Amino acid sequence: MNTSTGTAPDVARAQAQHAVRDLRTRKPRLDDDSIEMILRGARSHYAWTDRPVSRDLLEKIFDITINGPTSMNCCPARFVFVTSDDGKDRLAKSLKAKNIDKMRAAPVTAIIAHDLAFWTHLPFLFPHEDRRPHFEGKPEHAEATAFRNATLQGAYFMIAARAVGLDVGAMSGFSNEAVDAEFFAGTTLKSNFLCNIGYADETALFQKLPRFAFDDVCSFA
Repeated sequence: MNTSTGTAPDVARAQAQHAVRDLRTRKPRLDDDSIEMILRGARSHYAWTDRPVSRDLLEKIFDITINGPTSMNCCPARFVFVTSDDGKDRLAKSLKAKNIDKMRAAPVTAIIAHDLAFWTHLPFLFPHEDRRPHFEGKPEHAEATAFRNATLQGAYFMIAARAVGLDVGAMSGFSNEAVDAEFFAGTTLKSNFLCNIGYADETALFQKLPRFAFDDVCSFA
């Protein structure tokens, strides 16, 4: 619909640009303590207090996560929050023995998964153009896209949890096949990794492991 200030898409685009510029003016960068909290000084945790994590806080983490960028806004990640004793019993079947106690002690263990049929939602998520033909009948391309972008979303999820004051401990010591059979049988979902979430018991920490220096792994072309 045309208005005196332009078409609706033009108005929406201008509003989006203004919002980004306004945010950058108000907050040009994160302060150093915030950066320490979400990445540089953050730690992976393996021991947990019994302080609960509310659904409201999980919804807040999701709201931050879902706004992170993915290709074509495809948003393929799916999250299962394992909190009940029954859920933890089911999840324990897939874990290596050394990870079972870590999972059971955490208030929440998130199964980070991806939907191989993510592309069927593109008319809603990417309404500018019908991109479904890029994936329909191309399972390998769809799976690679789903895995890549859901892994990004899993990283956003961990940063978001830290940003709202929680601790995280990602885990890969489990059988994806067992998780998929237990939680996703008959669906188009596949598990990627697990992430314990809660308020950590810091007494279990040891020193932070080394990291590469810039010149060790970075180059210019």
